Amino acid sequence: MRLRVGFVVIAMVLSVFGARLVQLQGLDSESYAEMAAAEGSVQIVLPATRGDILDRNGEPLAESIDGLMLVADPQLTRDQAPELARFLADEMGLDYFDTLDRLRAPDSRFQYLARRVPAAQATAVVAKAEAEGFEGLGTERDPVREYPGHDVAANVVGFLGTPDPLEGVQPLAGLELTFNKRLAGKDGKATYQVGKGYRIPLADSTTVDPVEGRDLHTTLDMDLQWYTQRVLRQTVEDAGGDSGVAIVLDSRTGEILALADDPTYDASKPLDSPKEDLGSRALNDVYEPGSVEKVLTMSSLLDAGLVTPRQHILVPPELARQDRVIHDWFAHGDLKLTLAGVLAKSSNIGTVLAADKMSPRRLWRYLRGFGLGQRTNVGILGEAPGILTDGAAMTPQTKDRVAFGQSMSVNALQMAAAVNTIANGGEHVSPSLIEGSARTRGGQVVGTDHATVNRVVSAKAARQTARMMELVVDPDVGVAPAAAVPGYRVAGKTGTAQRVGEGCSCYDGTFTVSFAGFAPADDPRLTVYVVVQNPRNGGGGGSVAGPAFSKIMGYALRHFAVPPTGTKAPALPATWGQ
Repeated sequence: MRLRVGFVVIAMVLSVFGARLVQLQGLDSESYAEMAAAEGSVQIVLPATRGDILDRNGEPLAESIDGLMLVADPQLTRDQAPELARFLADEMGLDYFDTLDRLRAPDSRFQYLARRVPAAQATAVVAKAEAEGFEGLGTERDPVREYPGHDVAANVVGFLGTPDPLEGVQPLAGLELTFNKRLAGKDGKATYQVGKGYRIPLADSTTVDPVEGRDLHTTLDMDLQWYTQRVLRQTVEDAGGDSGVAIVLDSRTGEILALADDPTYDASKPLDSPKEDLGSRALNDVYEPGSVEKVLTMSSLLDAGLVTPRQHILVPPELARQDRVIHDWFAHGDLKLTLAGVLAKSSNIGTVLAADKMSPRRLWRYLRGFGLGQRTNVGILGEAPGILTDGAAMTPQTKDRVAFGQSMSVNALQMAAAVNTIANGGEHVSPSLIEGSARTRGGQVVGTDHATVNRVVSAKAARQTARMMELVVDPDVGVAPAAAVPGYRVAGKTGTAQRVGEGCSCYDGTFTVSFAGFAPADDPRLTVYVVVQNPRNGGGGGSVAGPAFSKIMGYALRHFAVPPTGTKAPALPATWGQ
């Protein structure tokens, strides 16, 4: 009997539900549609999640985290608009008058109040508003961009901006800008009907799902980038310099493992820093490289068979040429130096005498092969190509100065890749910042999949040059013993160049100092280049940039577990007739 009564009760309940369903779907569907039309239609943006920018190990340099947009239904907020606007101004720092206008918007059921708010904050504000008796606030999904490392690789990664805080973000610099189409994806949208502050069931609605952005993988190593930036900052500060750059390359692949600029900025708060610090000086700024360029001249001469490392060169105190007198950075009498000794002592005069054996056009062809006078095209907008006088127009006087790094200009990455050619056995490998393949906003496809390799000098000439470069850090012969890395054979070269003043288009008495090199010298794995602009402590490339090179190279070798080769450098004389 009880079982039969139970079945009857269940049947009655199901009949009620069935009748209501028929009413909703059939008999009263028109009345609900009319109610929806009367109350209003709402269209909201369904933001796409922006792709992450990652280092070579998958660590985020820029990422999208959970966020919410704060929205309001003016029909429910209008009566308490002044009080609610004051509440939101206090809780979230929103503009009182703009918020008041939105809370009172006529003929509207949906208004944005704030975009890209951290989820916890937005949820807490809505809950507190409801607890204080306010109605009509809500939230919708709206991802927030975050830069976990703050200043780590900021000059490369770039940042986003919001000209209108209630509209979508816009990329303004760095990789965020260059690869925006890949990272951004495409927003979707949803349209639905509301009544009395709530979505009406069964009313017309449409949804276009967002297309999520794609991640961008870089070749950078976040830990090495962090360390390189800290060493560079300390170096610039200790030298009283204006700015600096430090670059670490994989000698074999040309992948950029670290690309540091100083001063830099916090990508989460870019407007707190001067505009001139928001780009990448490593690619956007050009300068005369000075004596680091001698490495390219010497290797070219060796490759052409015009000289040998033991070549005898008599270096006078000064050298009168067609349009000026050439001096060395140090005063001396007649010096009997080998070609290796000329490089070790960084003699301008000795370099010019050796380069007399090569025509301007031929030297120009070699330097073009090293990548000078042309952009690296790694994916940073605004890269400067530098200046290298065409071989047909290069006079003997210009060639003299180019041979030791004047009357030409480079960007730092360009010069690092040029020196890396010697580390890579004479083959220039184009540097890469992006792993795999990606298309820039200009339509150029870049990345490790598209790296190019071309032979510039023979493997023998590269080995000979590397051996000569080892003398530069030799404490008994060279000018930069502070660049040595204990336990490793290091090949390197100093650079100290005069700077051209903006106001006079002439040398203004300030200098660019630098050090470039690679290790292990007899089996190169890493190439490091450090540049400091306008040091005021009187130091040169060996004393200012050399110690920074040593610290960065030492850390990088340990970080990538590169063992010492355990070999000793073959003897190579720096002088003759002594």
